[in-house]
Amino acid sequence: MANGNSKKLRAAITAVAGYVPDYVLTNAELEKMVDTNDEWITTRTGIKERRILKGEGLGSSDMGAEAVKRLCEKRGISPKEIDMLICCTVTPDMQFPATANIITDKVGATNAFSYDLGAACSGFLNGVVTGSQFIETGRNKKVVVVGVDKMSSIIDYEDRATCIIFGDGCGAVLLEPTEEEVGVMDSILRVDGSGRSYLHQKAGGSVKPASHATVDAKEHYVYQEGKQVFKFAVSNMADVSAEVMERNNLKSEDIDWLVPHQANLRIIDATANRMGLHDSKVMINIQKYGNTTSGTIPLCLVEWENKLKKGDNLVLAAFGGGFTWGAIYLKWAYDGSGYENNL
Repeated sequence: MANGNSKKLRAAITAVAGYVPDYVLTNAELEKMVDTNDEWITTRTGIKERRILKGEGLGSSDMGAEAVKRLCEKRGISPKEIDMLICCTVTPDMQFPATANIITDKVGATNAFSYDLGAACSGFLNGVVTGSQFIETGRNKKVVVVGVDKMSSIIDYEDRATCIIFGDGCGAVLLEPTEEEVGVMDSILRVDGSGRSYLHQKAGGSVKPASHATVDAKEHYVYQEGKQVFKFAVSNMADVSAEVMERNNLKSEDIDWLVPHQANLRIIDATANRMGLHDSKVMINIQKYGNTTSGTIPLCLVEWENKLKKGDNLVLAAFGGGFTWGAIYLKWAYDGSGYENNL
């Protein structure tokens, strides 16, 4: 601090925006593609439909750019005012350059430095915590965190274990400094790299570069051992959510909203139960969008924005491949009433 009178700077979310593709892939359509049915999918995951980005040459940056444009319009700022952009994704447009660099170019954020952050389904949480550090130190004034994934690009639509789960989508938030008691209050982020064997993409990296053999063996798609991932996710996502509450002396009645990663309805329910929260305090849109990986949490914030009030206590929680998991305790910084859901 510069002097004894300086107040602590916090990073507050001052705007949210999102984008989901128009094309809707329903359970009924999946029944024609793989051996599955609506009841099986719904009872195990809670998913009814998901969005798919169709069109030649379209990737994560296209969804990201649209979300960032909407974010700037909503906040009434020029993209040139953005001084940092973090793109959280596991489906970059290409190996390099970073998709964040492509997004800044597409929206005209010419004064921003940017980079990609990969933490699977926990990517958005990691991005918000990382961006917050730059705000809290006073280094940056407007940090955009984009959570985007075109999961359809790495899904085998002949594998009924994974193709029912994932969808495409993007959410983005603007972080700005505040001296008020709002914004990112606390966070806990964890990893366990030994979990990688249960959820990963086998080929395409430096260990196993792309070849005819890897393509023929379908090794560029998501590989998941569902039961193991489910077991780890149920306990760890619930544990870390309870831990961030305990650390901040928060009781269940103090929490206004749980914003959980939308991977599986049973995992969400387990986390809410552990926190002692009624369903009415839990943001759930998995039935409409499925698991959009880094996009799920910000898409929830967009959809529930008009219900959020300044000072609301939110817990954001996620679990993803790697394994990665974490929770953020956030005090909402503005009254969201009057904002329309622009998805």
